[in-house]
Amino acid sequence: MSGALEIALTAALILLAVAAVVVAVRTRRVVATPTERAVHAALHTASLAARALRRGLDTESAEASAPFLRELTGTDGLALFDGDGEPLIRDPDLDLVWTQDVCDACDGAARESISGQRRVMTHAKDSAVIAQPMLTEAGDLLGVLVVVTTRSPGPGMLGAVGEVARYAASQIELAELDASRARLDRAEVLALRAQISPHFIYNALNTIASFVRTDPDRARELILEFADFTRYSFRAAGQFTTLSDELRNIDRYLTLERARFGPALKVTLRVAPEVLNVVVPFLALQPLVENAVRHGFAGRGSGSIELIARDEGSDCVITVEDDGVGMDPEALRAGPGDALSETTNSDRAGAHVGLTNVDHRLRAAFGNDYGLVVETAIGAGTKVVMRVPKFRSGVRASGGGFGVVRS
Repeated sequence: MSGALEIALTAALILLAVAAVVVAVRTRRVVATPTERAVHAALHTASLAARALRRGLDTESAEASAPFLRELTGTDGLALFDGDGEPLIRDPDLDLVWTQDVCDACDGAARESISGQRRVMTHAKDSAVIAQPMLTEAGDLLGVLVVVTTRSPGPGMLGAVGEVARYAASQIELAELDASRARLDRAEVLALRAQISPHFIYNALNTIASFVRTDPDRARELILEFADFTRYSFRAAGQFTTLSDELRNIDRYLTLERARFGPALKVTLRVAPEVLNVVVPFLALQPLVENAVRHGFAGRGSGSIELIARDEGSDCVITVEDDGVGMDPEALRAGPGDALSETTNSDRAGAHVGLTNVDHRLRAAFGNDYGLVVETAIGAGTKVVMRVPKFRSGVRASGGGFGVVRS
């Protein structure tokens, strides 16, 4: 029995070893073919070039990306020029490649290709300089890619150079779009800052002044609240912050308004602790709450505001509701995205601008599923609902710290 058992075990081990060898051979065949290695190498090289070009086209990004672009073209030398035909980099940095006649031919070809057409110049027997303009989808010139080859350029090489130039142009264009989007975000934040009511600032200072003689300690507290409110609202920071930081600033704003209106202004804040670290666009809540105070109180002298932030699975839902005079739904034209309708009331027009701005920024950051929803009618108050994802890749808050919000 023991001998039979040993034979069986030996046979089993042999079978396992054979199976392992077969699997190993099959695995090597699957992942290590020459075609797959070439594709992987090309994709890796392209990603390294893109990493530099996504910063835009300048001397630094040209120097970082040129070796990888040259590897993709399979040529002996590569140069990058800006949109004005000025040289940025020549790679490799070898006099053997960049002789004086080659440099002259390269500069001449780059200047000629600024018109948007490829130029091929022969500078020696069986060798050439190829200048390929890097164009946007709209046909605008971003720069010129020039290669030097010691082989006679055939259709395959010309096609490869053209594709590499097109790829480089797409990365540079994406960098410019990112920069444009960042400028637009900054402009929208500036617009929101301008939207903070001058009447509020004037009234807040008047309220503080009224306490200076009657209640100096209260005046001192309000001065600190006002200083913190303005410091946060006009900070030089990024386009996103945490919900807790936004709520903390809203609390400062409401503290100043409650000091002005007294018990006539009733405020309810209900915030789920688990959503305090959710990332939201900077100053996204300020226009909603300020509109609720200004228009909820219009012609009435009293009113209530309720701000709720709750956890709804993968999203955070923030609601700002007042029991004020409301707005004409027709003026909103079926949604806050169309809230820039004409109106004779400058305050109401300001409310529309603020809603549109916030709606825009939410959709730009998180997608069209995350715009504002406004429920309102004349005489029936206004309810504004903001939905944001609790987590979104690539969106980060630039502020720091979480705090307790007063209720």
